This record gives sequence, C-alpha cells and structure tokens, in this order.
Amino acid sequence: MTSTAQQSTSTVAKPQTAPTSVTVTERAALRVAKILASEAYGKSLRISVDGGGCSGFSYKYDLVDDVEKDDLVLRRDGATILIDPISLPFLEGSEIDFVDDLMGQSFQITNPNATASCGCGTSFSI
Repeated sequence: MTSTAQQSTSTVAKPQTAPTSVTVTERAALRVAKILASEAYGKSLRISVDGGGCSGFSYKYDLVDDVEKDDLVLRRDGATILIDPISLPFLEGSEIDFVDDLMGQSFQITNPNATASCGCGTSFSI
C-alpha cells in the first residue's frame, strides 16, 4: 500500500511584512553631512510632510537639534535624517536623493505613494 500526501485544507495566515523603510542615497547622506557640518545649529535634518503645496502635500526640510522618541532615525555616512511618525506613512518606501543638475541642486524624494507631483518635485498628492 502506498501512502499519499494529505493536502491541507486549512489556510495559513500570511505573515505581516515589516514596513518598507525609507532609504537615503549616498549623495543625499553626504550632502546632509556637509550641511550639518557647516551649520552652528542643527545636528539632524528633519524631513516631514505638510498639507499644502500645489499638489496637496509638500515636503518640509528643517535642521533640528532634538530627536523625538518616536522619530524614525536614518543614519548614513555621517548624516542623521529624522522622520516623524505622522509623516512616515506618506514617505513609506521612498528614496531620498540629492541631485545637482542643470535645474540646480536639491533634495528629491522618489515616493511610490504619490499619484501626482508638481513640476518642481516639492509637492505631491496621494
């Protein structure tokens, strides 16, 4: 008599995946480190999302000294970047980069949550 493998009819709950993290490119980290080194005030760059802007939400950049206990703290190449828990869902899965091209120098965020953005890249909608 040969044995047959039994097929399970029960369902297995799909494990929850960890939240997608925000990434910082080397160019962005080096630029943040350079900015922080030249400033008397600010040990970190805080990136947040505010309501407003031509597409609905806008990115905000501030130099700050204090880290809040619930901040996401990103450290790379001598730079510290902070994201508050209210802004994090809007930035989940994003890449923070620094671009120096014919249009000028700027931090740019590639945000997979954005359904539209303005031409200058500083505001977006979801």
